[in-house]
Amino acid sequence: MLLFNPISTSFTLKATAHHHNHHRNLTVFSQIQPIPIPITTTNLSISDESLRTKGFNLHRTITDLNLDHLNSVFVAVGFPRRDTEKIQIALENTDSLLWIEYEKTKRPVAFARATGDGVFNAIIWDVVVDPNFQGIGLGKAVMERLVTELLRKGITNIALYSEPRVLGFYRPLGFVADPDGIRGMVYSRRKNKK
Repeated sequence: MLLFNPISTSFTLKATAHHHNHHRNLTVFSQIQPIPIPITTTNLSISDESLRTKGFNLHRTITDLNLDHLNSVFVAVGFPRRDTEKIQIALENTDSLLWIEYEKTKRPVAFARATGDGVFNAIIWDVVVDPNFQGIGLGKAVMERLVTELLRKGITNIALYSEPRVLGFYRPLGFVADPDGIRGMVYSRRKNKK
């Protein structure tokens, strides 16, 4: 699990891999420093207008989000296919979400969401970018806006789960691994041996 920390901190990564459905997830933590953070849209690497001129529409609600198309993006990045009714329930219980639609196809190409207590803590989930649209800043665009939205709500303890291969994507966005020895744990039911 990674936690958001707007202050650059040097650290030693002590990775703990968890195996679930043949996917490795790294549990990484950090804590945000209690300092005032100026949050403006000028802090964004790509503006909403620039996204629009490149043919992308930014959405902050599930209105117009085709869950079958979103599920296809999940599968394309290596997530297991999910039941769309369960996706619907998860999204209805999500505090903040952002997704980017490619105007030409009307399909989602980037997505991220956060759940939490609405006051102190949030966990970011399901950060995905369609492989055909990776490398052009869409993942960074949704993450910057999602973190900004959470900070505006006063939520400063922001965490996420990450596969080890994409840790480098999250570090420049302010996330750090295991600061001050803080470690995460994930509940895992052991299968009964027969």
